[in-house]
Amino acid sequence: MPSRPEALAETEPVPLLNIANVLTVLRILIVPLFLLALFAGSGHDTKWRWIAAAAFGIAAITDRIDGQLARKYGLVTDFGKLADPIADKALIGAALIGLSMLHDLPWWITLVIVAREVGVTLLRLIVVRRGVIPAGRGGKLKTLVQSVAIGVLLLPLSGGFAAAGMDVMYLAVVLTVMTGLDYVVQAARLWFGSPGGSRAA
Repeated sequence: MPSRPEALAETEPVPLLNIANVLTVLRILIVPLFLLALFAGSGHDTKWRWIAAAAFGIAAITDRIDGQLARKYGLVTDFGKLADPIADKALIGAALIGLSMLHDLPWWITLVIVAREVGVTLLRLIVVRRGVIPAGRGGKLKTLVQSVAIGVLLLPLSGGFAAAGMDVMYLAVVLTVMTGLDYVVQAARLWFGSPGGSRAA
């Protein structure tokens, strides 16, 4: 019967080695290359700042692509659900710390965002045996706004462009805190059992 192979195909486990996961790992590998470019030439060399911004942009784009591929072709895995946000945090965290070290971004912004990202990652790991907290729409929006702000601040621009980058970064801080609180609620529901559901024995 034609429906039987289809049913079997639906139950087949998703292979760990797939294009979405490869892009996620690639994003992690780009991070050290991005940092090398960012700090080259004393950190404010125009050519190297453009290269650093390009590397950051490529890595940020892979975040968009791997998620779309995973959903479109059914390549969602628990590894991807965990590795994807970790890759985002590694890239964003490296960029924020680098910019602060170069005095292009206030340290308090970096500390707030990094503390939130580390906290959410720890929450994911703590509750992973009870379930995986996937990146939601709010988290994706937060990452997008952070990426846009960082991308502008990485570019060797000044005046109104730099000010616009900081305005977007302030918005990113607000989204970072709000989505962080949302993850705390999700983690609590997983740990104590969601309303209306039964807790595992």
